[in-house]
Amino acid sequence: MTSVKHMKWWGWGNEGVGFHHEDKPGFAPFVEYAVGLDLGSATRAGEPSFDELDVPKSTATAAFTKQLAAIVGADNVTRDDMARVIHTYGKSLRDLVRIRSNAIKRSPDVVVYPADEAEVQAIVDAAVAANAVIIPFGGGSNIAGSLEAMPAEKRVVISLDLGRLRKVVAIDAAAGLARIQAGAQGPDLEKQLNARGWTIGHFPDSFTHSTVGGWVATRSSGMQSDKYGDIADITRGLRVVRPDAMLVLRPLPSTSSGPSVREMILGSEGRLGVITEVTVQVHRIPKKRDVYAYFFPNWKSGIAAMQAISESDATPSITRISDAKETGFSLATSKTRSGLSKFTAETALPKIMTSKGWNLDEICLSFIGFEGGVAHAKRQKKIVDKIVTKHGGMGVGKGPGILYDQKKFDTPYLRDFLLDMGAAGDVSETATPWSSVVKLHSAAHKAAQAAYDSLGTKGWIMSHMSHSYHSGACLYFTFAFTFRDDPLGEYDTVKRAIQQSFVDNDGTISHHHGVGLEHSPWLEQDISPEGVKVMRGLFDAADPAGNFNPGKITPAPVVPVRAAPKTKTTTTTTTAPAKKTAAVKKTAPTAKAAPKTKAVPKAKAAPKTATAQPKSTRAKATPKK
Repeated sequence: MTSVKHMKWWGWGNEGVGFHHEDKPGFAPFVEYAVGLDLGSATRAGEPSFDELDVPKSTATAAFTKQLAAIVGADNVTRDDMARVIHTYGKSLRDLVRIRSNAIKRSPDVVVYPADEAEVQAIVDAAVAANAVIIPFGGGSNIAGSLEAMPAEKRVVISLDLGRLRKVVAIDAAAGLARIQAGAQGPDLEKQLNARGWTIGHFPDSFTHSTVGGWVATRSSGMQSDKYGDIADITRGLRVVRPDAMLVLRPLPSTSSGPSVREMILGSEGRLGVITEVTVQVHRIPKKRDVYAYFFPNWKSGIAAMQAISESDATPSITRISDAKETGFSLATSKTRSGLSKFTAETALPKIMTSKGWNLDEICLSFIGFEGGVAHAKRQKKIVDKIVTKHGGMGVGKGPGILYDQKKFDTPYLRDFLLDMGAAGDVSETATPWSSVVKLHSAAHKAAQAAYDSLGTKGWIMSHMSHSYHSGACLYFTFAFTFRDDPLGEYDTVKRAIQQSFVDNDGTISHHHGVGLEHSPWLEQDISPEGVKVMRGLFDAADPAGNFNPGKITPAPVVPVRAAPKTKTTTTTTTAPAKKTAAVKKTAPTAKAAPKTKAVPKAKAAPKTATAQPKSTRAKATPKK
């Protein structure tokens, strides 16, 4: 296989940058190089057929459905199979494979679309009285298993879709606070805020389809969190529906009212009630906003620069750096060019880099954003430029940053394309102190490779540092490989190896995707057994009957917690087990859900709308008003 260093080098111009191989567009050869998948000869999956899905029969009685209809109107409650399938899972690779493999064990029995907080309260009260299960549903973009009903659940399961609660209710201009209904999706709420001169400044990868309530429920983080903060920093007030009562947290700047109930709701994934409204900190739309690109000779020097920036007086909105592999991917998926930009890309920039003694296989691409008043933005850039130079980096202008802004919400959808072609593509993210960033990065890459080797398949892993803090940073890993005979079993092997490498190297199990079912096996290793005990006690006390999204975050322990070594001869678990032992099988019971198929795309598939974004599917289940 042709290596990256033998590929034709294309540098940055105003139109982007890319690797090209044999003068063909870069993405196809890159995929073949990375995961051994020849897109030219691979058979793409045909159009999915909803009729081939075996959808579990709804257990919601006509009487109970009628009771819900009396609250929201007959047009806003449904037991329709299509609507139930759409609300069964989120959008993780595991979710999509199970849909395509016709492996739906438990769907919601009824989907309800309330119009306001009063209707949410009435639905919650009716559900608790009937001992039903309530799973709040926002944009449906969750990838941590936070939306699915437990397979053994015998009670009626309600998917409570908050898509009709999508307004910016009010803005307190003096305080810079905005009251927003929980079902407002990113583009809708930003459009409403922009119309009044404000921005929330929160832009996660899922921005176009996720909701403010979902952001709070999973402790989301956005691309510009270096300036605006994570959703935990942005959220000031909350309204949460609970049985026969409202939990109301006023939007105070700070308080010493005991343990923070606000923090309890943040990341609770629907287990403490239904979030109906969020008061967030908003900011005036900045007069100047620029994203600049920089190159560093290698990952270590780039990370050192990012740490120095976090400790400096600079306050950039974005500090992001890709490792060498992700830099190669970015180069492979860029636009072609001609004229002066082609000369700059093909000749000038590579020549400058090699003259500096850089190895072009190790270079790392960074994006740094500056926002605010014109003078402020210029001052921030000046500070950053000095730090970049000190750490051996070089700036290449705004052209790549413009391209980054255009593509920033597109990359996640490559996963669906790869799945069509019989390959897996997914992500895992963590946060760790600066002292462990380089170590954890290396360990995760080695763990993934060991997992690929154990499966006998070709795989790829790349990563970037996406968020900076004074004490550390978030590392975001993307991995891909070609399926063999057991799609979910193979996925579990790789995912488990990466996740274990996080906790083994001073990282958390998730920085911003939440826990759900996907990451809960590592929770005790993350927050200690006693921490899990306290969390479980909170959920049990607040929801003794288990009506609110049961089983998420703190299910029954399924991964043995590795105790601290008592003697020098004590051994520990490897980070990437080559064999599927009985203990490993227990860590991911969902792996049994998918039948063993040699080609995922050829398995029975769900309709295109089943994995489409909820905004379009919601219109199908909700009447036009």
